[in-house]
Amino acid sequence: MSQASGLRRKIWVAFILQAAAISFAAVLGVYGASAVLKHLLIQRALTEEAAHFWKRLDANPQAVVPNTFNMTGHIIVPGQSIQSVPEELRGLSEGYHSLSRAEGGALVLVQDRGGKRLILQFKQEQVDALAFWFGVVPLALVLVVVYIIAWTTYRASRRAVSPVIWLASLVQRWDPKHPEIDALKPENLPVDVEGETLVLASSLRDFATRIEELVARERNFTRDASHELRTPVAVVRMATEMMAADEVCSPRQRKAINRILGAVRDMETLIEAFLILARDGDTGLPPEVLLASEVVEEELEKARPLVGNKPVSLSLDLQADFQLQASRRVVSVLLSNLIRNACYYTDAGHVVVRITADEIIVEDSGIGMTAEQLSRVFEPFWRADIGRQDGQGIGLSIVQRLSKRFGWPVRLESVAGQGTRAHVHFPQAIAQRPRLLAAPHDTTADPSRPIG
Repeated sequence: MSQASGLRRKIWVAFILQAAAISFAAVLGVYGASAVLKHLLIQRALTEEAAHFWKRLDANPQAVVPNTFNMTGHIIVPGQSIQSVPEELRGLSEGYHSLSRAEGGALVLVQDRGGKRLILQFKQEQVDALAFWFGVVPLALVLVVVYIIAWTTYRASRRAVSPVIWLASLVQRWDPKHPEIDALKPENLPVDVEGETLVLASSLRDFATRIEELVARERNFTRDASHELRTPVAVVRMATEMMAADEVCSPRQRKAINRILGAVRDMETLIEAFLILARDGDTGLPPEVLLASEVVEEELEKARPLVGNKPVSLSLDLQADFQLQASRRVVSVLLSNLIRNACYYTDAGHVVVRITADEIIVEDSGIGMTAEQLSRVFEPFWRADIGRQDGQGIGLSIVQRLSKRFGWPVRLESVAGQGTRAHVHFPQAIAQRPRLLAAPHDTTADPSRPIG
């Protein structure tokens, strides 16, 4: 689990965003209050002060204009000198005005009545002071309280989720093959692991224990099955081969023996494939350095009885060769299924296995497949020709599963009535100079003809 996406970081980001949103709302509110203070309250105060002065002036023509700490008034009477009026106020029109700090910084109200002009001036610094003491200072106090509460809540939330984070970190460090189950024993848990986290830890321990038992059972099964299944099949195969070598057998008996021998070979291949696929992760088979041409030759020899008396040539086209570090049995099972599948569905023509610098290609001139059939070719127990008795319909499914397990991509090309070509790519292949082949493996058909 990365720090950028961890639960603790997400909680921290959530509290940061929450504090930022509250701060923004508070600042916006104070700014709005300051604007109201300046443009509404002060304007209203000036208006009411002007109205009060006009009443006083009507009652007493000698009434003095307001002159307080915050407010200064001026009265301009026609015929009298205006030298006492500041220059920046003389040319103002009737209404409200806001002077810049260079002009004195003030809010000004100008009213005319009966030829007289009243000018009231409210000091800007007083407005700013009011805004500061009644806006900024409370805002700062509110934000400090908000930040303290947010930090305290974050610390409490962090302590609440820390057992979950500890449990996630522990499980992340587990080796899937050998999980540290003992770390989840109640006596090994931190003291703050309680409630739902304790239930989760207990459930994970039970689950890991169950998985370990299943893995052990699978390992024991594959080990025992590897011996117990291969031995009787090998006995049947050897006995059948001895019967096939007996010259006193009638043609009918020999045909039945050959069918038994073919079924036994199919059984050996299936058992080998199933045991490989049944193992979790590692196959349990030691890798070795293989030469592709040697493995292919061996599988071709095993497959020759499959073509029998059919007019089908079985050959190897060695265009290049390569070495591969892998289990011989795994490679043999994969190639065996492809070659056997080609032999089953080819009644006449050729089955050619071509080796390039990093690919093994199995090509046949058999019945081929349509685009729809090709899309289903890897489905278990599916056959392109259900009328045929050869095979069990799971060979290509096994090939696909092996290719995904070991990273050897398989690609098929096929045209109905013209044949099929299977490509197996080996990314780890090390190119080798092709060696000379014995005469029986020379290609008797044109292996370079395109499919379709």
